[in-house]
Order: sequence, then structure tokens, then C-alpha cells
Amino acid sequence: MDLLECVRIILIAMIPFGELRASIPIGLGVYQMTPLQVFLLSVIGNMLPVVPLLLFLEPVSKWLRRYMLFDRFFEWLFARTRRYGTRLHKYGSLGLIPFVAIPLPVTGAWTASAVAFVFGIRFRYAFGMILVGVMLAGVIVTLSCMGVLVCVR
Repeated sequence: MDLLECVRIILIAMIPFGELRASIPIGLGVYQMTPLQVFLLSVIGNMLPVVPLLLFLEPVSKWLRRYMLFDRFFEWLFARTRRYGTRLHKYGSLGLIPFVAIPLPVTGAWTASAVAFVFGIRFRYAFGMILVGVMLAGVIVTLSCMGVLVCVR
């Protein structure tokens, strides 16, 4: 395993649409990394954007909402995110864990950070729950790629 491959896996895991759902299969298949190596690199990469998102999404969104295009985007984002409100009101920040852990499209650390922002979940709670969810998703994806977990339709 060379440094460039590690950096690539971390960067792939940072991308909002793929996250570790993309980096783990690539690390295992393309770069022939061990499951533990690719898991750790993917979790690190997936969590790197979470800190700035949780810390700066609110001030940046306030600044951007001065412009009509961004105001429309944030209205769309808030409306879309509020659909998850029932679960969050019932379970609080714990509701972020299954939202991140179940590896489906449009779920993951990026969207959970937006959900935490919209619902005003404090950084320390949101970060911890997102981390647990990312780790669970990483285990699910890793085991699935190794053939240990088989999804049945």
C-alpha cells in the first residue's frame, strides 16, 4: 500500500455522493488493500468534511442566502431535510446513526451534517452520532464487499 493510494481512498471517501460506499469497494478491488486498511482510511476520509460542515454550514448559509439562487437552494435543502424530522424529534441526535449507517443513496455523513444543521443539533452530539453511523456503514460495506453480507432483493 503506497501513500498515493491511501490519499486517493481518503479523497474518494470525502466526496459527497460516494463517501465510503465508493472508497471501500475501490480500495478492496482496485488497490488490493486489506479490509482493515481500507476501512480505516475510508472512515477518516468520510469524517474529514463533517467537522467543517457542522461548524460552518450555518454561517456560510446565512451569508449565501443574501443571493436569490442560494436562498432557493437552502429552501429546497431545508424542505428536503425536514422530512426526517419525525425520527429526529423522537430519538434526538441518536436518529442520525441509522440515517448514516444504512448505506443508501443520499444518506451519509454529508446529508447527516445538513440534517444536524437544520434541526439545530449541537456539534458534539452530531459529530459523535455521525461517527458511529459512518463506522457502522463502513462495517456493512466492507463485509458486503468481502461477500460476508449478502443483500437479498
